[in-house]
Amino acid sequence: MPLYHRLGKIPSKRHTIFKKADGSLHHEQLFGTIGFDGMSSLMYHLHRPTMVKEVGITEALSPKAVVSHNIKSRLLKGFQVQPEEDYLESRKIVLFNSDVNVALAAPTKSMTSYFYKNADADELLFVHKGSGTLKTLLGEIPFEYGDYLLIPRGMIYQIDFDSVDNRLLVTESFSPIYTPKRYRNWFGQHLEHSPFCERDFKLPQNLQTHDEQGEFMMKVKKQGQLHHLVYASHPFDVVGWDGYNFPYGFSIHNFEPITGRVHQPPPVHQTFETNTFVVCSFVPRLYDYHPEAIPAPYNHSNIDSDEVLYYVEGDFMSRKNIDKGYISLHPAGIPHGPHPGTYEASIGKSKTEELAVMIDTFKPLQLTQAAMDIDDGKYYQSWL
Repeated sequence: MPLYHRLGKIPSKRHTIFKKADGSLHHEQLFGTIGFDGMSSLMYHLHRPTMVKEVGITEALSPKAVVSHNIKSRLLKGFQVQPEEDYLESRKIVLFNSDVNVALAAPTKSMTSYFYKNADADELLFVHKGSGTLKTLLGEIPFEYGDYLLIPRGMIYQIDFDSVDNRLLVTESFSPIYTPKRYRNWFGQHLEHSPFCERDFKLPQNLQTHDEQGEFMMKVKKQGQLHHLVYASHPFDVVGWDGYNFPYGFSIHNFEPITGRVHQPPPVHQTFETNTFVVCSFVPRLYDYHPEAIPAPYNHSNIDSDEVLYYVEGDFMSRKNIDKGYISLHPAGIPHGPHPGTYEASIGKSKTEELAVMIDTFKPLQLTQAAMDIDDGKYYQSWL
């Protein structure tokens, strides 16, 4: 998302002297992507951001496949994932491939004893239940039900929850996550036909600068391992920054649906893209308005991608026996479509109140034990 933002105090020129009140220098850091070719931000620290006091234990986090070659359509009952206190321990990867991890989480406590950095992947958090504040070294983003939180790889953060009842859909992408290119002009501005625009984004605010030294636990995910490092200064010691590489939020409720006289294909719901998968938002919308339109989606074959649909709330017109937090997986290689009776029943209906998040991957997904523990086991037969 090429959008310029700045917070705090910065010098008038990059890479020049920027003194503190006592005459000593601030410590400049470039926070960039794709070498020096991608989006970046320049931040200014009170202390060196490189002061590692100790490197501690390492934990293995790479998911393990129970089903590596899946041909079954599956239904995972997401709210059966049990709540856990710790934010990272609560994240249960259910689906994955070499490009993306899809996890469910139900953390009950805020992150207060450590800071976290994912050096492997951009993270896209979807907030199904709960509210709070995403705290980062570049500022804070309040969040609530229905928000996407996009956290670039390498961003140090904590999450402060307002209550114990939280449910998150977590997508870890090993390639950068952007808004769709077709929504933007060649300058990077969102076009008039885009279903959202820059004013819909929740940008970092309330930059909190901590001038503290001591011992600060940093958990860093790198190469599928969680490393425990102790830093000598508080990670949130930035006095100012500017640039294009920063976390932001976007509410699914601000996605303006694209409709037509006849049924529109899934790309009209696209919200984010990478070079390996896309994310779509299904929101309340008017149905197709051709006098003989069939609002329910036609049967279609996933030849090139696995389709993951996370059901949030509302009336899921083409599916039966669906509840909040369910995940349907329709694998590449076999067709899928509306459940029996829903195709005909959709005729004449004027609108839907459904709310859902879809992830379409271009490589097959594997299932973990956490997924099998919440699989209903019979969804693939539900079209009989």
